[in-house]
Amino acid sequence: MTIHILKLCVGAEAVEELIAWQKTRAAQNPDGLPRHVTRMWPRRADEVLDGGSLYWVFKGLVLARQRILRLDEVPGADGITRCGLVLDPDVVRTEPQPRRPFQGWRYLRPGDAPRDLPAPREGDDPLPPALSAALADLGLR
Repeated sequence: MTIHILKLCVGAEAVEELIAWQKTRAAQNPDGLPRHVTRMWPRRADEVLDGGSLYWVFKGLVLARQRILRLDEVPGADGITRCGLVLDPDVVRTEPQPRRPFQGWRYLRPGDAPRDLPAPREGDDPLPPALSAALADLGLR
């Protein structure tokens, strides 16, 4: 059974900032894939690797996800081994879903995950997150 991971996106205030940051960091990873390092290893790793995604929370809203490809051991300079979530470089935007602040990461059941948004058409401007969230609250997005 698949399970997802929910994480606050610290350091980026918009999906575009995350994408830009991952492009610069991806060149530093041995295989060129984006990787997010976290302190704890998921206890439900088999379920995460069975099609799970990392859902990103920006300013209290889930706005995007990336499929988790694998989990790498990442040794720290302090001798502590951390978990590297190796991600698909394709960032998929999701319907905005409000989330309260939390520390670390949380598991997210597939039934509780926001739906993917359709891919934008060429020439479309993205909606501002606040407007997109308001439309979602009204059931219009």
